[in-house]
Amino acid sequence: MKHISILVPKGAILGSLEGSRQLFSQVNEFYKAKGAPPLFIVQLVGLTKETPVSGGLFTVNSNTIINEVKKTDLIIIPALDGDIVEAIEKNREFIPWIIEQHHNGAEIASLCLGAFLLASTGLLKGKKCATHWMATNAFRSMFPDVTLVTEKIITDEQGIYSSGGAFSYLNLILYLIEKFAGRDIAVLSAKVFAIEIERENQLSFTIFQGQKGHDDEPIKKAQEFIEKNYQVRITIDELASMVAVSRRNFERRFKKATANTVAEYIQRVKIEAAKLSLESTRENVNDAMHKVGYTDTKAFRTTFKRITGLSPIEYKNKYNRISAVA
Repeated sequence: MKHISILVPKGAILGSLEGSRQLFSQVNEFYKAKGAPPLFIVQLVGLTKETPVSGGLFTVNSNTIINEVKKTDLIIIPALDGDIVEAIEKNREFIPWIIEQHHNGAEIASLCLGAFLLASTGLLKGKKCATHWMATNAFRSMFPDVTLVTEKIITDEQGIYSSGGAFSYLNLILYLIEKFAGRDIAVLSAKVFAIEIERENQLSFTIFQGQKGHDDEPIKKAQEFIEKNYQVRITIDELASMVAVSRRNFERRFKKATANTVAEYIQRVKIEAAKLSLESTRENVNDAMHKVGYTDTKAFRTTFKRITGLSPIEYKNKYNRISAVA
């Protein structure tokens, strides 16, 4: 039997905590139904027996506390709520225990913003990690030695796992169930809980937020210019000249400040505006394309799909409120 420790951090989001417990527990029910012993021992593990979660709206009663768990096989770190720096500080006592358990062979999975607590252990250094797309800038700022892959729903690196935003944690739990119990049980779990099992990325859910949490004022000025003038052709030389910085120095500083090249930033701003048009107006794909300054249909479609994971028409059909009502 695999011992699963679902952590109960102070201020955790109840959904990812309880959802994980339900899914793993349901696997045991499937085994019981076919006369087999349970596959998992599932425990809620806290710093104290009673822990306030979801902004204090709920209290979770843990099965046990961390110093009573000498050995576990899998640690689940649920999503954290509220101010992330505060949340890490409140839950700092988990960190040495997580590190010790990992050194003793435990695997670890973070769900959504639980990635911040996992990264605080240092175990993600040099590894890939996913988290909620809204936390991209904060995560990169706090953990520059971790490779953040914002497009991914799931990462798996040598027994350390992470999931993307919000309810995508369900896909990671299904992934772990498939790994430990097999494909048939994972598919059955997906059907019972009505989870779309084959989601691979969260690109179509992402809203681009230009990184402005830096102190490079000329670069901020260039970002603001791009965001106000995305409809026209903007060159790197024009931007560098506008802020009185050499092109080479401008490109280096822009990438350092925003985690995007200048060209990538311009593309992402344009595609974000095109997404808004496709979501909220009756404009067709060509209208949206021209509105954001593209003239090459193939280039627009290729860039749009790379950034969102969907073609422009697929995106419009999925998210346009007028189409949805119709």
